This record gives sequence, C-alpha cells and structure tokens, in this order.
Amino acid sequence: MDRSSQIIRTSMIGVASNVLLALFKTTVGVLASSVAIVMDAVNNLSDALSSVITIVGTKLSQRPADLKHPFGHGRIEYFSAMIIAVIVLTAGIASLIESVKKLFEPTTPTYTTVTLVVIIVSIVVKIALGMYVKHKGEQLKSDALVASGSDALFDAIITLATLVSAGVMLIWNVSLDGILGSLISLVVIKAGIDMLVSPINELLGARLSPELVSQVKSEVSAFEGVHGVFDIILHNYGSGVMIGSLHINVNDTMSAYEIHGLTRRISEAMFERHSIVMTVGIYAVATGDNKRAQLQSKVMQTLASHKNVLQVHGFYYFEKENRVSVDVVPDVSVKDEAEFARILIGEIQSLLNGETVTVIIDHNYSA
Repeated sequence: MDRSSQIIRTSMIGVASNVLLALFKTTVGVLASSVAIVMDAVNNLSDALSSVITIVGTKLSQRPADLKHPFGHGRIEYFSAMIIAVIVLTAGIASLIESVKKLFEPTTPTYTTVTLVVIIVSIVVKIALGMYVKHKGEQLKSDALVASGSDALFDAIITLATLVSAGVMLIWNVSLDGILGSLISLVVIKAGIDMLVSPINELLGARLSPELVSQVKSEVSAFEGVHGVFDIILHNYGSGVMIGSLHINVNDTMSAYEIHGLTRRISEAMFERHSIVMTVGIYAVATGDNKRAQLQSKVMQTLASHKNVLQVHGFYYFEKENRVSVDVVPDVSVKDEAEFARILIGEIQSLLNGETVTVIIDHNYSA
C-alpha cells in the first residue's frame, strides 16, 4: 500500500470511529433523555471533519502535473494540515474563553452514572484514536494526519480534565474547572500554533533536514571524477516530489562527453535514491602547471584563510578579459555583503599581477 492510500485508510478509521462514537452517544442520550449527550454526539460528527479534510487533501494532492502546476499538486497536503491546525487553534481559544468565565463564575457539575459511562468511553476511544492517527502521521510524514491525531488527543484531554475537576468538586468542594480548563486550553493553543507553523514553513521554503543534505553531498562526492560538491538547493513539492540543483568540481581536462555522462549518472542516482529531480552544474578545477592553476591556488588559499569566509568555490579565469571570478560563502557575522566583497577584492587584487577580480557573495541554502 502506497503512502497516499495509507493516509486515506487511517483517515477513514478516524471518520468511522467518530461516527460510531456519535451513534453510541446518540443512542444513550435518547434512552436517557439527555440533550447534553445528544449534543456531544453532534460534536463527534464535527470532529470527523479533520479526517475528511485529510482525505480530500490527499486525494487532491494525487492529481497529476499539468501546464499550470508542472511539479504536481503535492503541496495541497500542507493546506489540509493548516486547516486542521486552525480547527485545533479555534477549539483551544473557545475552550480558554469558557474556562476563564468559570474562574469568575464557578458552576457545580452534575453527573449521572450514564453520563460518566459515556464520558469514560469517549475518553478511551479518543485517546486510542489520537495516538494511532498521530503515530501514522509521523510514520508517513503527513502533517495533516499528525494534526488530526493531535485534535483527537486534545479532545480527550479536555474531557478528562473536566471529569477530574468534577470529581474534585464533588469530593472536596473545590472548583478546579476554570483553572484546569485554562491551562489545558493554553497547551492546545500552543500546539495549534506549532501545527500551523510546520506546513507554513514548508510552503515558504523551509530548509530540508541536514541529514538528507549531508547524505546527498556524500553520495555525489563518491562518484569518480567529482572533487567537491557545492550550492545544494532542494525544493519540496510534497511527498515524493523534490526539485534540486548542485554544482560539482571536475578537472578541466574532462571532455564534454565525459562530463555529460557523469552529470547524467548523478541525476539518475538522485532520482532513484531520493526522488529528487536534480540539475547538476559544473565548476572546472584548473590542473597542470600554468597561469590558470597558479591563480586558482593563490586566490582560493587566500580567501579560504579569511576568518569570515566559510567556503570558496567556482573559481574561473577569463583569459581574454584578464579577470578572475570566484564565489564566496561568508559566515553569519557578515551583514554588509557588498562591503565585504569590496574588502575581499582589495585583498586579492594586491596579490595579483594586473588581473581584475570579481567576488560573488554566495549563500548556503541547505546547511
């Protein structure tokens, strides 16, 4: 079973569980003539909404690429997660408002045996469902499932807190309803914000895991003829769809045909191993005993020894223009990049014999 099918199956379990719980509460509520229990059954039907949103989002994300969306529709999953996070956040805010009211106007809860049975069953089902859905979400790397599972867990926690506060009130005549409710509501609100941040960051282009970047760099470096990997950029377009680019150092003695074969092997490997559509660029490393190699050695060593420089690459000598060009990645302490480039150019220029220098400030987008 593929990832999307597992997400839909898990969400269907969520819908079925909430519907069955709603039917159970409705039956008990009607037999016990309890409007409160029947209304709580309606609330369970609304809880199924998060699972329905996940199913719809997953289905839409499976739509194939088209002219307007050449990378597919995988990012729709992020919108599903955002909608569920907003539902959780809204529930937390509503719960906080009601809990604060109870701080100033405490009420004495009344529970019958039937009501207690319904509440306990609801708590057990919600905890089991929430843990299962959240675990599957983490396993399948689905923010929507994680949010849906968290929604069920928070429902159970809020209900449990209400039950505990009721017990304390009945036994010791101390009202904790407002206090417990407020504290848990704040936790729910915080969780809702965290759930909202994750998909938003994905849509804004958050950095991918350092482990993946390190693995890609290690695997590409292992190819024969590669003498360095730089400028790794990866864009996530939903599960299983990633677009990327990087540059590799190769000896300037390689032919165009050899370079073509090397870059093609790298692209094929990245797609097979990580589902990354990778574009591979080339930096030529000067070899032999010539002016180009001497300039490269002098410029690269001087820049690499600078205390504010993290990385130097992309050296090129334009012979007709008598100009040297090189890329530099500065550390975070460098705020004025234009001024920093001017300083580096001045330092390099003084070491050369009339060659002009171009320093391009680069950034590490995937570290």
